[in-house]
Amino acid sequence: MAPSKAKKVTITVKSVSDTKNGLPDVMELITQGTYKPVMLGNAQGWEISYEDSEATGFAGSTTTVSCIGETLASMTRSGSAEAHLVIEKDRRHHCHYGTEYGDMLLGVSASRIINRLTEDGGVLYFKYTIDVNSALISENEVYFEVSSE
Repeated sequence: MAPSKAKKVTITVKSVSDTKNGLPDVMELITQGTYKPVMLGNAQGWEISYEDSEATGFAGSTTTVSCIGETLASMTRSGSAEAHLVIEKDRRHHCHYGTEYGDMLLGVSASRIINRLTEDGGVLYFKYTIDVNSALISENEVYFEVSSE
């Protein structure tokens, strides 16, 4: 498929972060953004992009999520908060994560990626853990639903 122009879409983001220190942190956001096909080598994938808000805790930033198949996804945040997470099934990656207190290097390991994205939108889900120095910090689940406006 040849690359095409990004189209405007409605994006629903639901995330659950369980730090094992009490109740899970749950966030839900419905926003407008863009959606387009991307290529990684010969592999077809999809890119979802949206402006963060106070609801996500990252106002002034843009989040871009790309996914190729059901083994590899990436989440990049740019602007007032910087982060780049590589989420690959059954593989641990060292990833950059910026906070208001400074930058950190995190370990990110995905146990599941479900990609039901098509040219019309669809759903993307991934489940991953975050660690620092191999100590578990949180278990995370993120669900994206993309629909045409």
